[in-house]
Amino acid sequence: MTRHIFVTGGVVSSLGKGLTSASIGMLLEKRGLSVRMQKLDPYLNVDPGTMSPYQHGEVYVLDDGSETDLDLGHYERFTNSPLMRETNYTTGQIYQEVINKERRGEFLGKTVQVIPHVTNEIKDCIARVASTPVTGPDGQTLPPADVVITEIGGTVGDIESLPFLEAIRQFSITAGREKCLYIHLTLVPYLKAARELKTKPTQHSVGQLREIGIAPDILICRTEQPIGREDREKIALFCNVGLESVIEERDKDFSIYEVPLSLVENRLDQQICDKLGLTTPQPNLDDWRDLLHRLRHPDHEISIAVVGKYAEHVDAYKSIYEALDHAGMAHKASIRIGRIRSEDVEAEGPERLLSGYDGLLVPGGFGERGIEGKVSAIRWAREKGVPFFGICLGLQCAAVEFGRNVVGLEGAHSTEFDKDTPHPVICLLDEQQSITDMGGTMRLGAQSTDLEPGSLVHECYGDVKISERHRHRYEFNNKYRQQYEAHGLKFAGTSRQDALVETIELPGHPWFLAVQYHPEFKSKPIKPQPLFSGFVGAAVKRRSSKREDAAKPTPSPADDSIEANH
Repeated sequence: MTRHIFVTGGVVSSLGKGLTSASIGMLLEKRGLSVRMQKLDPYLNVDPGTMSPYQHGEVYVLDDGSETDLDLGHYERFTNSPLMRETNYTTGQIYQEVINKERRGEFLGKTVQVIPHVTNEIKDCIARVASTPVTGPDGQTLPPADVVITEIGGTVGDIESLPFLEAIRQFSITAGREKCLYIHLTLVPYLKAARELKTKPTQHSVGQLREIGIAPDILICRTEQPIGREDREKIALFCNVGLESVIEERDKDFSIYEVPLSLVENRLDQQICDKLGLTTPQPNLDDWRDLLHRLRHPDHEISIAVVGKYAEHVDAYKSIYEALDHAGMAHKASIRIGRIRSEDVEAEGPERLLSGYDGLLVPGGFGERGIEGKVSAIRWAREKGVPFFGICLGLQCAAVEFGRNVVGLEGAHSTEFDKDTPHPVICLLDEQQSITDMGGTMRLGAQSTDLEPGSLVHECYGDVKISERHRHRYEFNNKYRQQYEAHGLKFAGTSRQDALVETIELPGHPWFLAVQYHPEFKSKPIKPQPLFSGFVGAAVKRRSSKREDAAKPTPSPADDSIEANH
């Protein structure tokens, strides 16, 4: 029988419910349990696909093409839980389904209300994750989930979260209270002036939950400072939980990958199993400890410039930064990431802003702002021999740059930014021309690519057939392909179905590769994505050669004259 864990948050937003939920999922998997993850978001958008990265951070794409919340990236990086459309629901999706049922007459003339109709729909979504058959990587149907972890977005006290909280309260009535566990993540702030922690916000937050009818079983307290026994006793007393169920989760300045080990030290995973009646072996976390050891004791230090439109917003490129860290751990390299706005490169020039970096990464994005900065940054990397990695729009900007400055196509551009360009090297496919709805209409999800044997991209993957996730609308214009190839650019990867360009690379360059898909979505800390690993490896090599060159003795004038005479 499936058990359910519900994770809520209180006091303030951005406490890290997604990271905590993912860590719990990972620990339970390490105990041999089958886990499914789910995120319920209270906003009215049907999905985050049309939301600005400044508002919501990156849009995380699944194999089935679902555009989801960025917390699902944490779920995939930390766990092996299969993610699908049923894994992320929003208020918009819930209400849309309820309204569709009303229009079809499925409520038999009843007045449609938040309770019970909306809450019933939410409960159905929670139950569906546990019951939906899922196929594993080997094509076999996976066993039913032992545990479903459902994270409720937003903060307790928000009006928009109330239907979700009411639904998870009701869920335990039908599923059985002994099969449901409520974990509340809260903040215990430290007041420097008073030099003390304050437990009152946590008490109020739990009080709001109890008014709704939810009594948390475990409290996870985010804090900057250690929580002493006296404060833990106060929280336990006023929040009606056992002392051992007040879990300290101190801020991690070093790495988010410390969180699971911190939770194990506080015996959170053991408590969960005890409270849900699950008998499991102790988790083996040797691989995780080895990962952190490599992170703490690097052999190399490199710097990577990420030139993007949303560079100042860390969450906008969350999966890219994580994938770089994963590759760094694999190479025992500490990576300093320079988040550089493409508009600044456009205004000040690449030489001033990019000199000294060991690699350049240009990520995806939408809209014309900062495009010329990306193009000039790519030209700088190509001409200076700096390792370059382009993703999605990064490939399109690389194609524009190469077309203008190598092929000689003056004014080459993407029709996304210049509809009247004389050389539309990037353009819309015919089937995209008539689309008016922006949500869910791009080229989305996992698609197969054939790689050319012996190419750089093939060398990275070690395979000629791959599958990666897409999220874009514009494509390279194959009418220009021969001209580009004649000038040395290699199209080493094409989509299996319609021969669309998926990868480009530049033979003879230390490392110059761009892809139309989003490889960052499939990177894990213990299994880095191959292209990120190749890119970071090239940057490490560049840094090592620069260090070796600097260590070489400077020839004396006599040596120079001898060599000249020779």
